Amino acid sequence: MEIQVVGVVGAGIMGIGLSQSLAQTGHTVILLDISDKILEKAKQEIKNNLRFQQLFTKNKKVNQLDDILSNITFSTDYQLLQNVDFVIENATEKWHIKKNIYEKIDPICQPETVFAANTSAIPITRIASVTKRASKVIGMHFMNPVPMKPTVETIRGYHTSDETIETAKKLLVQMEKECILVNDSPGFVSNRILMLTINEAIFILQEQVASVEEVDRIFKTCFGHKMGPLETADLIGLDTILFSIEVLYESFNESKYRPCSLLKKMVDAGLYGRKSGQGFYTYN
Repeated sequence: MEIQVVGVVGAGIMGIGLSQSLAQTGHTVILLDISDKILEKAKQEIKNNLRFQQLFTKNKKVNQLDDILSNITFSTDYQLLQNVDFVIENATEKWHIKKNIYEKIDPICQPETVFAANTSAIPITRIASVTKRASKVIGMHFMNPVPMKPTVETIRGYHTSDETIETAKKLLVQMEKECILVNDSPGFVSNRILMLTINEAIFILQEQVASVEEVDRIFKTCFGHKMGPLETADLIGLDTILFSIEVLYESFNESKYRPCSLLKKMVDAGLYGRKSGQGFYTYN
């Protein structure tokens, strides 16, 4: 049985990208957030993304944008999750926020509905513990921008069943994406390594060892990376970087995960990167 109706909780950068990707692959999407203002902004962002995409894609129907948008319902009403086949949660990396969401949606959704946490660092087993469906909770760490990334880091929690893993894989196939399955750990594979790299790059900058441009250029020209660590931080969002490294620091109690004070200062100043227009670089 194909997964047709997907609930997406959180209309931030990741929720926007996910909703667009799901709608483009023929899924019906219920996109939820706490205010109509956030949802209206998300709708406009999806429109802009699709228009931009159409400029570089040949042989697309003129009415495709409206068709894709018609697949998405924008709402603040969590009761709409009653009949979804699958839920993907994308809230900010703060435990109390995620905990409240799962406690709220667990009694609303059907018992067979799978919950996927699109989290950067919070352990999936911890998330599953606040639900009554631990075997149906899985991690699906999508990368930004979601429509352009072909692979998803998928995380098996302690109680995640094989059936749930197969259901998640099926959804990813329908979304034309591949799955790399890993076991549960704070930060998983990608962010346990990436956050250390980014945090250390910020220490390098703070200590005036090299400039922003020099740090990124070394990674791009010496290692062949498409983006340097500070460009990557701006893309992800410095607030998300800080939340994630704090989860790692709290989880492992190891000094190597200590957040750089410059990172904290920039987040306090509202310099989040691309989404705020200013981070390590300036954006229009």
